[in-house]
Amino acid sequence: MALRQLDEKTVTTLVAEATTAPSMHNAQPWRFRFLAAERLLLLYADLERAMPRSDHGNRALHIGCGAALFNLRVSAAHAGLTPDVRLLPEPQDPLLLAAVHLTGQAAGRAPDDELARLHGVIRQRHTSRHPFAEKDIPEDIRTTLQDAAARESAALLFPGPWHAETVLDLVRDAESRDVTDSGAREDLVRWTRLGPEADSAVDGVPEYAFGPRKRDGKAPVRDFAGRRPVADRGTTTFEYTPHLALLSTPGDGPADWLRAGQALERVLLEATLADLATSLTSHALETPELRLLVRDPGSGTGQVQMVLRLGYGPRGPATPRRPVTDVLDIV
Repeated sequence: MALRQLDEKTVTTLVAEATTAPSMHNAQPWRFRFLAAERLLLLYADLERAMPRSDHGNRALHIGCGAALFNLRVSAAHAGLTPDVRLLPEPQDPLLLAAVHLTGQAAGRAPDDELARLHGVIRQRHTSRHPFAEKDIPEDIRTTLQDAAARESAALLFPGPWHAETVLDLVRDAESRDVTDSGAREDLVRWTRLGPEADSAVDGVPEYAFGPRKRDGKAPVRDFAGRRPVADRGTTTFEYTPHLALLSTPGDGPADWLRAGQALERVLLEATLADLATSLTSHALETPELRLLVRDPGSGTGQVQMVLRLGYGPRGPATPRRPVTDVLDIV
């Protein structure tokens, strides 16, 4: 791709597709700045959208921004560009999370076909808070998802039955703490959209994405309504044997969290290609001590960054996104 073709419309499209990524409570904690003369797209953390009460150290914020960064790479590859990514390029500016130099075929590097093949499902991936079928996930699909994580320097583990029960116990404990934690409740209220607000929202979790209340079953599904009434929601039974996967990184610092976010989105897009529905939970992982409890008891290595729930069922509705003009500056 010739340099002159990297125009404002192309950059706007890249960022629009990047921001379809998942983030905690759909807070969308990112900002982008494009330096046209340098063909450099900068990704910043937006601390106005941080949740210090329930996301200590901004770990989840970094994971969400990492997921957006991966989508940006996919979108760039689809556009015939090669994204050259540097994580945390300026130590003196901790809000600058990544710098992406966008080169084209004229620079002698071919686009990544493995990234480009994921482009078609970027806008199809949605978080599903609905029941999944009691149906096994084929081994070849599990292997594909594990390979996807490994490509981003992370690991994906499918826990055995008793390990999965331990994870579910930790999730239930976290849900119980949320009931008594005023800070966590405050974050939940801030980032959920009820009634007419749900129809006009550009961020947060709207009530139409809450899914039904869980009457029975063991699936780890967060109830964003809490004790607030939501009309026409209903209750139902969820799966008793949820298929969980644990995404982990070797370390537990900002760069690891950004890599975890990229690995997470790569896994989610591959899962969507395989016709799997997905949901996420991380509130059982809020402190390093909890992350140690969740990890594989056999190997005892790695830092678990996200618990995924996978299965066959409704993909869930699209959630709102901020206009690109709110998150992108071009200079």
